[in-house]
Order: sequence, then C-alpha cells, then structure tokens
Amino acid sequence: MGADRVFAYGAAAGLLGDLLLGDPRRGHPVAAFGRAAAAVERALWRDHRGWGALHTAVCVGGAVALGGLAQRAVRRSPAVSVALTAAATWSVVGGTSLAREARTIGRALEAGDVEAARARLPHLCGRDPQALDADGIARAVVESVAENTSDAVVGALVWGAVAGVPGLLGFRAVNTLDAMVGHKSPRYRRYGWASARLDDLAGWPGARLTAVLATVTGPDPRGAVRAWRADAGRHPSPNAGPVEASFAGALGVRLGGTLSYGGRVEHRPVLNADGRAVTVADIERAVRLSRRVGWLALGAGAAARLLATSATKAPKAAKAAAKARRGKGSTS
Repeated sequence: MGADRVFAYGAAAGLLGDLLLGDPRRGHPVAAFGRAAAAVERALWRDHRGWGALHTAVCVGGAVALGGLAQRAVRRSPAVSVALTAAATWSVVGGTSLAREARTIGRALEAGDVEAARARLPHLCGRDPQALDADGIARAVVESVAENTSDAVVGALVWGAVAGVPGLLGFRAVNTLDAMVGHKSPRYRRYGWASARLDDLAGWPGARLTAVLATVTGPDPRGAVRAWRADAGRHPSPNAGPVEASFAGALGVRLGGTLSYGGRVEHRPVLNADGRAVTVADIERAVRLSRRVGWLALGAGAAARLLATSATKAPKAAKAAAKARRGKGSTS
C-alpha cells in the first residue's frame, strides 16, 4: 500500500474517530505536549528572540522527530501504518470538541441563560465574556468556529497530506506553541516571536484551503468570494482574515468589530459589512459549514497526495519503458 492510500485511509479513520469519540478525556497527547513545552520554557526562558527560537526548535523538532521515528518503525506494515495515521489524526484534530463547545453555548443562549453562555465561552476562545451580551457571544462563537476550522482541522490535514504523521504532529505542535507563547504580552513579546511567525507560516495553506472550501460549500458562494476579496486583508491576522471573511460572506453575517482580550480592547475591521448581525441560529449554521469544510479538506488532501504520487511515478515508468525498448532493440 502506497503512502497516499495510508494517509487517505488513516486520516479518514482518524476523522471518524474524532466524530464518534471526540477528544480523549484523559491523557490527551496535546496536553502532554503542552506540559513538555512548559518544562522547556522554564529551562530556556529569556527575554530574547533567540532563546524563543530555540524553544520553538526544540519543541516542534521533537514532535516532528517523534512522528518520523514512529512512521519509520511501522513502514513495513500497511495496516499498522494506517492505524498510526488514524491515531495521530484523531489526537491532533479537534472538530468534534469545537462543535460541542459551540453548540453548548448556543443552547444556553437559546434558553436565555446568558450567564451560562458567558461561563462556557472561555472553553472556546480567549474573549472577555463579561464584556459581551448575547449577540456578542454568538458573534464570538461563529468567529471561533471559523478560525478553529482552519487551526484545529484543515491545517493539520494539509500537513498530514504533505508529510504524513510528522506533518500532523508538527502542525499541532506549532499551533499549540503559538497559543502558549505567541501572544504579545510583556513576557512573550520577544520570546514568543518565533512561535508566532512559524504559526503564521504553517497555517497559511490551511487557511486558504479553508476559505476556498467555505466558499464552495457555503450557502452563498458569491458572498463568500466578495467578502474574502474585500475584507480578508484588513484583518490583523494573515490567516484568520481569509477564513473569517469567507465564513462571514458564506453565512451572510457581519463579523469583526470591537472585542476584548484579557482586558485589552481591540477595534477590528468589520468583515462582510453588508451582512446582517449574527444570531444564535448562526452558531449551528457555522458548525455545519465547519463540518463540511473538514471532510472536504480530507478529500482534497488525499487527492493531492495521490496526484503527487502519480506525478512522481510517471517519469520513472516512462524511463523504465524507454530502457526496455532500447534493450529489446539491441537484441533484435
């Protein structure tokens, strides 16, 4: 079995496992990585970009190396290789947890329990919930669903298609490090610079694929294209901009605007200004769109890997055929 089929079967099994089981409730590999990264930080922290870059290299390099060693160890067994890819995919994607948290908040808002929704919001994003009313919470949820569709699902599948298990683990390591040290607090402004920049780079292809798939499969493709072209570049994040703008246009809603993180108020540009305000019902619409995008991303990754394998084999086959013809000609 070729590497393309190993990825396709394994990633599909991993996504199905996530759909049926969600994240592991105990001993989550991402949590274990976070503890290891925190230990490295305690040993290396200096208010300096170079030490932060070393931290990033040690943590991400360790995850990639672990994935490479595991993949190499089972390469002779297609069945075990598929199982390893499935386990890695299940451990790094978070689509089910994302949907579950969004729907829990949505149900609280539908019941009129804004306090319960505020209490749950930190499980999904880093907004200050006390600064938000019901509409603001709904908007925050839709924005988080959009951004995390790329960060928690599509980005990992893209790198899995490129590099197999090392790609899956490496992307999740980069994304986790960015969440831990990539923000612009006084402690991490310099130390977390490398992690933040690497996350921007690693997330670039997944964010664009997410935006494309949200446009293709969303309720309003023209609106998604229009919002993406007009507003994505105005967002402060190079990756969240295309994703949130395409979701906003696809769903016909306005995203962005004023928000608060850790007591710091930010005034972000409005995405899809011609759309309507977000309502509670849009949470479920965003979750369904996220689900479709995730499965389509799997199909796109598997197809790209298959095409890459075919393109690699074609010149070798042509060369072998030409050699055979020359050999036949020399004996006649």
